[in-house]
Amino acid sequence: MKFEETVIDIIKRAHNVKSFRFKRPEAFDYKAGQYITVTLNSNGKKLSKAFSLSSSPTEKDHIEFTKKLTGHEFSNMLDAMVLGDTAFISGPFGKMTFEGEYEKIALLSGGIGITPMISICKYCTDMKFGTNIILLCSDKTEEDMIFVEELEEMQKQNPNLSVFNTLTRASENWTGCRERICESMILREVPDYAERIFYVCGPPPMVDSMMEMLHDMKIPDSMINKESLIGY
Repeated sequence: MKFEETVIDIIKRAHNVKSFRFKRPEAFDYKAGQYITVTLNSNGKKLSKAFSLSSSPTEKDHIEFTKKLTGHEFSNMLDAMVLGDTAFISGPFGKMTFEGEYEKIALLSGGIGITPMISICKYCTDMKFGTNIILLCSDKTEEDMIFVEELEEMQKQNPNLSVFNTLTRASENWTGCRERICESMILREVPDYAERIFYVCGPPPMVDSMMEMLHDMKIPDSMINKESLIGY
């Protein structure tokens, strides 16, 4: 489906991250974990980029994607957007989806790769699925963490959702984990990992390392869903 919509809300998630919300057309259906392609037109120049949806299919009034603002041309075009500006959107795309078909899942996210995981967590919480979810989020610093309050609220509503955060360049004040996501972390935080379907999303180097780790742990590809954020 292709459509043009106006921005109805812009939410600052972190010092360099914003969420952009658009009215959701009635005919636009998607699955948690999917992505869209967004095209912007500035001074006659069109640029397109793919974004995982950070909204849930249960949210009928809007769709949302979340972008790390990197200073590149497309990021600057997005950063300059104001309410009422328009974008061309096409989709949905992607096979890293969840519709409630598994009893246990493990979500591994790196940085902005948390966006499809938020969609999945929201969807499961709103639908009151019994799916047991463990979400491992890896970021660099405290300032890079996003959707923290949203996930805390979801955990209050959903007793089957557990969130674990780790920071690789945390300040001295951080009392949590400082590891990268690794086998020892999986063994500690996801002891029943062999019974779970894995979802992995983040920058390509992170996704590659997660795939290598899961393969070393004898997790077959049939139990892994992945999405790499090219040019994130």
